[in-house]
Amino acid sequence: MAVAYSTQDGIAVITFDNPPVNGLNHATRAGIVENLKRAQDDPQISAIVLTGANVFSGGADITEFNTPKAQAEPNLHTLIDAVESSGKPVVVAINKLAMGGGLELALGAHYRVATPGAQIALPEVKIGLVPGAGGTQRLPRAVGLPRALTMIVTGAPVRSEELADGTLFDEIIAGDLSEGAVAFARRVAGKGGSLPRVRDREIDAADADAILAKAREGIAVASKHFPAPAKCIESVEHGLRQGFDAGLVRERECFVELVQTPESRALRHAFFGERAASKIPDVPSDTPVRPIREVGVIGAGTMGGGIAMNFINAGLPVVLIETTQQALDRGLATIRKNYESNVRKGKLTAEQLEARMKLIQPSLSYDDLKSADLIIEAVFEELSVKEQVFQKIDAIAKPGAILASNTSTLDLNKIAAFTSRPQDVVGLHFFSPANVMKLLEVVRGAQTSKDVLATVMALAKKIRKTAVVSGVCDGFIGNRMVEQYVRQALSLLEEGGLPAQIDQAAEQFGFAMGPFRMSDLAGNDIGWAIRKRRSVEHPEIVYSKIADRLCESGRFGQKTGGGWYDYKPGERAALPSASVDEMIVGYSKETGVTRRAINDQEIVERLVFALVNEGAKILEEGIASKASDIDMVYLTGYGFPLFRGGPMLYADTVGLLRVQDAIERYAAATGDGFWAQPAPLLTRLAKEGRGFTR
Repeated sequence: MAVAYSTQDGIAVITFDNPPVNGLNHATRAGIVENLKRAQDDPQISAIVLTGANVFSGGADITEFNTPKAQAEPNLHTLIDAVESSGKPVVVAINKLAMGGGLELALGAHYRVATPGAQIALPEVKIGLVPGAGGTQRLPRAVGLPRALTMIVTGAPVRSEELADGTLFDEIIAGDLSEGAVAFARRVAGKGGSLPRVRDREIDAADADAILAKAREGIAVASKHFPAPAKCIESVEHGLRQGFDAGLVRERECFVELVQTPESRALRHAFFGERAASKIPDVPSDTPVRPIREVGVIGAGTMGGGIAMNFINAGLPVVLIETTQQALDRGLATIRKNYESNVRKGKLTAEQLEARMKLIQPSLSYDDLKSADLIIEAVFEELSVKEQVFQKIDAIAKPGAILASNTSTLDLNKIAAFTSRPQDVVGLHFFSPANVMKLLEVVRGAQTSKDVLATVMALAKKIRKTAVVSGVCDGFIGNRMVEQYVRQALSLLEEGGLPAQIDQAAEQFGFAMGPFRMSDLAGNDIGWAIRKRRSVEHPEIVYSKIADRLCESGRFGQKTGGGWYDYKPGERAALPSASVDEMIVGYSKETGVTRRAINDQEIVERLVFALVNEGAKILEEGIASKASDIDMVYLTGYGFPLFRGGPMLYADTVGLLRVQDAIERYAAATGDGFWAQPAPLLTRLAKEGRGFTR
């Protein structure tokens, strides 16, 4: 990390370097301010170029978040003031990206030049904040009110050439940026007169009321749980109505208000949690990785086809194996159909579709997997089936090939033991639909080697997955926890609830869908098979028989036209089923349960705190290395509301004492002692006044 200073015929060039994205940490800010003063004090210098090594700047340095250095002088405001108040022209040269505080710094300069394709953004809204260093005031003055509002309330990046028609950039430099910036600085140095400042420009106020109203309308639905987009608009409008300085004050007030909100805390937790998930405590970041040039996928069904698409999308050739030509043709047809849908939506061209399909080598022979660097099985979730498959791939896979199972619940160590190379075996649990869902549970076996883990974690980034490492246990992180969630949902049915009421309470809390809609979508027969297996392996676990009764009647969910709900042919709308409701009420009567009215608070607490309690056990057992990993599993794979930050952060937000008290209260009231004893870690942290995430 360094700030370099050089001169070229009267032009000072200040280059800062803080890999990987030139975060504006304290040392960088101090170095820039120091060198700005150096250039100011040198009579031989007529202009200054400020640029970044490799990239301009991704904004604040996230390693300093929540530390005193984040606001230590010179802070970002002080740095921008130093640039803006310079008596000599300052030209910011943007290469590759200028985001967040990096863009705010650039907006404080007198002139800006950029390379084509540079990514320009104010993404603070994505962590529940407004831009805090003048972004809501300067950007509208540089690119106009409509475009600035869109950029600020979405946080989405825009390519530099798309902004070339405004006044943000004085020049787009296609050649050598450094040479072009110095030449530009030399030209403006001789202009004389006062230096241009973005803050002195007026915002074009024509149709401002209509533009602001449209912006508010645009965020009304998508941002109903997040206050930041509305605060962004408020801050922009204040500067429009009251002037730049008043706008700066209101922007800062909005920033301070938002940083205290649970929604911003949740978004920041998710932001850091996603990055932390890729870090495995005992696997160094410089661990060598194995090259992955070709992937084999066994099984061309819904899951296998979706898995294959991830690698095809990343440009990796895939050998797709099936047992019959009919199954193989059906799988290829489904993949093509998925891509054709993307073509209709404008996400792919017809040429890109064909190029991706050519990356698939369909086959009925395991021999075609001999050159694969990674082989993933996506076959039926039955240990004996996995055994046959892994014995076959162990016999033909080349040395060093990674052998992966897509199992969602089975013992990976047993699967690894079917091979002569357990160190090369890992779990890669994709979530359905595999080509859409972000989550990838990476299951670490007892003998999985560190370089295998490093390789699949790096590969997950390449295929745009959020990878979370789990130890081996029944259900791993996600499904082990969701079992307790579903057990509570079934108990609530027995005691007096109905599917629609329970789902509605969960969805009002913020879940993408409630437990019964979720089960109908996944297939009720999947849970039925797991319960049958566990009744043998763990006879001490008592399940409600309501779900078994449902499956015995053939109601497996959407795929059979009926599950907990009724479904019209070709439609996905869940319609309450009178026959299912009657079955539930009859079951309660049959088992001697007097049904009662259950309010939404009890429903939500029992569902969510069941997740929390099992999550605490998973943490204590070391199945997950940190609470944020559990939250990332639930945010990216199970539809937990983002604005609540995941079950473990939510527990911290409401207080662990409250969670513990509720679990004990419901256990006493219902007599459900299996899950409803607070986990030892939960009890200990509550007593100490601590949380899972802090």
